[in-house]
Amino acid sequence: MGLSAELKTPVTGTYTQPTGLFINNEWVEGVDKKTFEVVNPSTEEVIVSVSEATEKDVDIAVAAARKAFNGVWRQTTPGQRSIYLLKLAELVEKNLDLLAAVESLDNGKSITMAKGDVGAVVGCIRYYGGWADKIEGKTIDVAPDMFHYTRQEPIGVCGQIIPWNFPILMLAWKIAPALATGNTVVMKTAEQTPLSALVFANLVKEAGFPAGVFNLINGFGKVAGAAISSHMDIDKVAFTGSTLVGRQIMKAAAASNLKKVTLELGGKSPNIVFNDADIEQAISWVNFGIYYNHGQCCCAGTRIYVQEGIYDKFLEAFKKRAQENKVGDPFHDETFQGPQVSQLQFDRIMEYIKIGKEEGATVETGGERHGDKGYFIQPTIFSNVKADMKIMQEEIFGPVCAIAKFKDEDEVIALGNDSTYGLAAAVHTTDLNTAIRVSNQLKAGTVWVNCYNMLHHQVPFGGFKESGIGRELGEAALSNYTQNKSVAIRLGVGQGTERRLRFSTFAIADMSSYHQRSASQIGGPDKTYFEQQREVLIGEIAMSFEHVLANINKLNRSLEAVTAVGNEFSSVEALWSQFENVMAKEPADDNGSKSGSKPANESPSRRDDQRNDEDEQ
Repeated sequence: MGLSAELKTPVTGTYTQPTGLFINNEWVEGVDKKTFEVVNPSTEEVIVSVSEATEKDVDIAVAAARKAFNGVWRQTTPGQRSIYLLKLAELVEKNLDLLAAVESLDNGKSITMAKGDVGAVVGCIRYYGGWADKIEGKTIDVAPDMFHYTRQEPIGVCGQIIPWNFPILMLAWKIAPALATGNTVVMKTAEQTPLSALVFANLVKEAGFPAGVFNLINGFGKVAGAAISSHMDIDKVAFTGSTLVGRQIMKAAAASNLKKVTLELGGKSPNIVFNDADIEQAISWVNFGIYYNHGQCCCAGTRIYVQEGIYDKFLEAFKKRAQENKVGDPFHDETFQGPQVSQLQFDRIMEYIKIGKEEGATVETGGERHGDKGYFIQPTIFSNVKADMKIMQEEIFGPVCAIAKFKDEDEVIALGNDSTYGLAAAVHTTDLNTAIRVSNQLKAGTVWVNCYNMLHHQVPFGGFKESGIGRELGEAALSNYTQNKSVAIRLGVGQGTERRLRFSTFAIADMSSYHQRSASQIGGPDKTYFEQQREVLIGEIAMSFEHVLANINKLNRSLEAVTAVGNEFSSVEALWSQFENVMAKEPADDNGSKSGSKPANESPSRRDDQRNDEDEQ
């Protein structure tokens, strides 16, 4: 097969669509020359066929990424990485209309939302382009003769698996921090939506990134995704998708080389509306929170809790608003909700609607297919729901929500936290105290107040509980792609000085030990005075030696330190003389001899000989 095709969109006209695997900055076929079809969810027609990667292709891509990581990319400065990323952001911005059109064609999202996604891609890449030369370690003061510091080093080859609901946006969320911190990437697109990422790959090459730094493959999770998760030469895997698949990736990562894992998984987010909320504003945000991106959003506000004082009024107004959402052709500017991404997802959502009806919930609006062509579903609202119903507990990932009433703050906090997920939540109220109290109690990685789905590349995003591990976006995402190294350096000193310091330190320790033994023999009122004097002098001597070491460490930087070292040694000698004077005045013991006298069986000459030996050492 060829490695590109001429396609057409209502926005851009004809364009060239890459269809191969992007490995080592080249378009290649898969080793087994397999392909699969990509379907337009609006028309159910085949758009094009693309190459399908197998385990062999993953091996080739990983080898290219490893070679780049160990070679050219490791030698690339942080400043140059920044230049590459900023250039890439510029190219994406220039091609915004094309990328958005391909996203709408492939995914089915409205062209307005697709343009918003691509705009967010530009911002995300620019943001991390700014971070590339600001990855810093620390110096840690431990001791005068030691230099400790930390480095934030890239992890290595990163496998990244992106979902079908935000294809190009999730691509940017993952590659931008990975490349900024000096890693190389092997990315697998979702089999439903590979096209925009393939167009993006050409821009990576145009931006000047070296071969092997970014590699992109198309394929299925059970083959290519599994190969990435279990590959022995991939150092880290990042995945966005379902909790079920996230568990499988963790198992594969642990069973292989215990690669590091970042997971952004499912959600069943509560959207809470209090009696004092601005109802019109709350309805707008609740509507946006569930039906944005056709409900195919991991943080969608699918569980809506409204305080009983405004419940009836809110429900009627919300039904009306949902019915006004324009569902249809994603290339019409007025379209709010496009089709679901695939036949499989369409069937899954319709099955949940059926289950909700069977469980006894009331369909307030929607609940049926929209039109007779394409994977369109009417915006659907369930009421009269119970907390243990499947539609209240399981992620549907479509334009379906359930609404329930609550009495007070304590009850709604318990209801909001009654989920295995913890990705996001929202609180609508005009009382700041209520907003803060409830936000603090909700077990969710993100809590919005009087808004919904307000994501920014500067702000970390990720889940509690079964909604994931790690954080995307913001400075926090950098830690997903770096590892901390501690370096400890013992600073060298001159040989002569080092010998003298070794002897002097030994001498102080020896004298201290000697006089501790002798002090136990001292009696009378002079004992306390002697001990105090001895401890003060030993402390001053030790402090003086610390100053000596500190100044020796500065010798290479300051000639003035030489004089300081000499002064400190003079200070040591003066203190030593005081020490000897104190020792000469020690009180006599009961036998009339000095408490500090040498043992009878040890002659002065023997101890002097030992001192001389130690000095030579």
